[in-house]
Amino acid sequence: MSHPLEAAAPVAAPARDARPAPHLGRLDFVGYLRALGGIVRRELLRFFNQKERFFSALVRPLVWLFIFAAGFRNTLGVSITPPYETYVLYEVYVVPGLAVMIQLFNGMQSSLSMVYDREVGSMKVLLTSPYPRWTLLLAKLVAGVSVSIVQAYAFLAVAWFWETDIPPLGYLTALPAFIAAGLMLGAIGLFLSSLVRQLENFASVMNFVIFPMFFASSALYPLWRIRESSETLYWICEANPFTHAVELVRFALYAKFEPLACAVVLGTGLVFFTLAVVAYDPGRGIMARRGGPAGAAS
Repeated sequence: MSHPLEAAAPVAAPARDARPAPHLGRLDFVGYLRALGGIVRRELLRFFNQKERFFSALVRPLVWLFIFAAGFRNTLGVSITPPYETYVLYEVYVVPGLAVMIQLFNGMQSSLSMVYDREVGSMKVLLTSPYPRWTLLLAKLVAGVSVSIVQAYAFLAVAWFWETDIPPLGYLTALPAFIAAGLMLGAIGLFLSSLVRQLENFASVMNFVIFPMFFASSALYPLWRIRESSETLYWICEANPFTHAVELVRFALYAKFEPLACAVVLGTGLVFFTLAVVAYDPGRGIMARRGGPAGAAS
């Protein structure tokens, strides 16, 4: 016969499930990689699903290479200047600048999509997620650079049939230069996207940025020719970060390194990315004055 106190003893609660919680929404290294991979994958899928975007990105540089360069061949040849070791034809000289031009237009186009996504698209949701904004902006930047590199190498593949005399090793050594140039141009675009309140206004901003950066650079003509005609314009071109992006790629395509261009490209990219992060900060940046990511709509 059991004791009365034993009958009154409380029944032990069943043991809880000790299985670990699934890895969802955790702000650790794996979570950051998943967010980065998702944004990059979405941007690449959008690019490959929009075939007209791919071909339109190649039209501008190919028209300049096949038509304008052929017309200017006999009048705009380039004498022996680094990184070239001999006299080069005009179409050989313009290939690096046209490749970086693709990255310039892609950086601005990626920023255009950023304006749209910030208002009604995926970035509106991502910018309200618990992940730090700088990681989301960096992921968007890396995604845009990935697309621009695919476009740039597609152009180089077509230009190879035009006998542009790029050594085979140059296609490999130019990859870090394309990455650095793409990050800088994408960071400039990110910062510009934070300044635009309405999607319709971004086209005018692009015209005031893209064309001065492209034409006031060494993409289409060497700077010593500009200096012969205008000392002021020469120094404007020297101060243009796009010039240094072109020269960084130009030297890299011939397996050479240009330290000044590298320093300017990396420094400019860091400065503009920092400005973009501050501008997208809802507590202190431009977004704060607009009431958050969708401030234009509020």
